[in-house]
Amino acid sequence: MLCAVLLAAALTACGGHDDAAGRRPATVAGKQQRSAPLPIPRGKGSKLPTDFNGDGAPDLVIDDLAHDGLGDDPGIGVVYGRKGHGLVAATRQLLTPAKYAARTKGQAPATFASEASCDLDRDGYADLVVSTDPPYDGQGMPPVPLQILFGSPTGITGKGVTLKIPARARFGNEWPDQPVCGDFDGDGRNDLVVHGSGGRLSVLGGPFTRAGAPRGDAGIAQVGGNVPTGSAADVNGDGTDDVLIRAHAGTARSTVALGGPNGFTKGAAHPSGTAAAAGRFGVAVLGKDGLRLGGRTLDVTGDRLLPAGRDVLVSDADTTYLVHAGRSHRLPAKGHAIAAADYDGDGRIDAALQSTTPDRLTIVPGATTPSRQLSFPTRDFSN
Repeated sequence: MLCAVLLAAALTACGGHDDAAGRRPATVAGKQQRSAPLPIPRGKGSKLPTDFNGDGAPDLVIDDLAHDGLGDDPGIGVVYGRKGHGLVAATRQLLTPAKYAARTKGQAPATFASEASCDLDRDGYADLVVSTDPPYDGQGMPPVPLQILFGSPTGITGKGVTLKIPARARFGNEWPDQPVCGDFDGDGRNDLVVHGSGGRLSVLGGPFTRAGAPRGDAGIAQVGGNVPTGSAADVNGDGTDDVLIRAHAGTARSTVALGGPNGFTKGAAHPSGTAAAAGRFGVAVLGKDGLRLGGRTLDVTGDRLLPAGRDVLVSDADTTYLVHAGRSHRLPAKGHAIAAADYDGDGRIDAALQSTTPDRLTIVPGATTPSRQLSFPTRDFSN
């Protein structure tokens, strides 16, 4: 069913490009948008990678928040879901560097950006890996810019902790960032891979301690690239997660690093492109000629790729397309695709689209009518 999820949304909710553009999606009630945040529902634990309060409903992380008077970086927004209902705009949390970040040499970071989420300490609550800007004098090995914010029955709580990367898992003098979560060795526990130097990755075996240190094996993998990309996926169907890596940012070739009980091995290489993503569909690469997927090049353009079950979302600031079964379908909302999950629990993937002009976050549900769209401004997080 998942392979037809967003296709149904595009066809039944759109009704054609002109009709979609003329419709105004339903929004959350004005009083709810402007009110103080509602309490976060208390959960008992789940296995969802973005369920920070463990209530069985995925939550949504938003980085680019509209803001006034909150400095250069207002923080990270989290919208919590309710099982069987979907995201609740008023059940929100603002993660600011001042309140939630660990200090480095007594200094709080000025920037705070989400990078990955999964249950790293195996307690049933998803954790959020964020990047920061710790002070650095340019001499020797730079500090680790990554921190972990731990989930709990009431969502993300407490100060973050700096990710601990053992010396045996570091190489060179580049910033260890670009984290990707996944079970890369097949032991049922989430691991992390992090950008290294000289075509290497730092591999950190889970579960992790509450101090941010890996309990599993930690070391270096050399697989022909050092920039992990997107989310992990079991590309070759062997039961362990794999990760797509690139030689550098920007336009570059991609290679699949195949996970396994004995560590990573080098998988298939893919053509150069501006963006790439791996999922149940295999590997998709966005280049100047369009989207390369499954041996075909589709006439779809954009600047971001996002897996959505067995489908792919391609988007730019104005338009998001779902690519399903070799065809593209425009979704009935403006903006970049920032997340995809089954938020309302109907077994079908929904897409979260964000527009900055105007400031609007819209959830396009799978196989439903536009009246069920949830739409709200991100400036609500500053309330």
